[in-house]
Amino acid sequence: MATAGEIPLVNPACPHLPEACGHEDFSITRRHGGEKGAAFYLDALRYAQSQWQGGKPAQAILQLNKAWMADLTVDEGVLEGHPPPYAALVWILEMAAAGDCGFLGNPVRHFQHLASRMSGPRREIRAWRAWVCFRLAERILTGGHHPRDGVQLAREGLAVPSLGRAVVEVAKIGWPGEGPEIVRVAEPL
Repeated sequence: MATAGEIPLVNPACPHLPEACGHEDFSITRRHGGEKGAAFYLDALRYAQSQWQGGKPAQAILQLNKAWMADLTVDEGVLEGHPPPYAALVWILEMAAAGDCGFLGNPVRHFQHLASRMSGPRREIRAWRAWVCFRLAERILTGGHHPRDGVQLAREGLAVPSLGRAVVEVAKIGWPGEGPEIVRVAEPL
């Protein structure tokens, strides 16, 4: 039960994310400044958990996007305990699609726009990750309620890569073990 001033927990904890230390706010990731290492990654995952449990799946997904901005190496070891959050994304999408878990928006369109308009540090890998997420979202959110942005596709002549192509590119330039993690998560879908 939430105490005065806390946001009530609406959704159960995502088993693929670390425990949130309470209701987090934007300062949890901003405190890292330009440092996007293991501590930033874990805080972004905690913030995603907080947003999910607070009934904000769309905001949780935005925090997963932030986690994918991290610059991680095998030496940090954080990925052993907290693999790239593809399983968390799939779980959140499945839960949100099945019930009233809060505002989800259109993750398919979101990831299409993210992938095709990426800028900033590590733009290439982040765009490929967004294409992976786009394909995962399409597989889960069926029924025509979460369409692609057809206007953008037509206007820009945008070619959407297959999941296989996106996985190959992520495996080449992503975090250690990221490609196999995507395959493990996507296989049952």
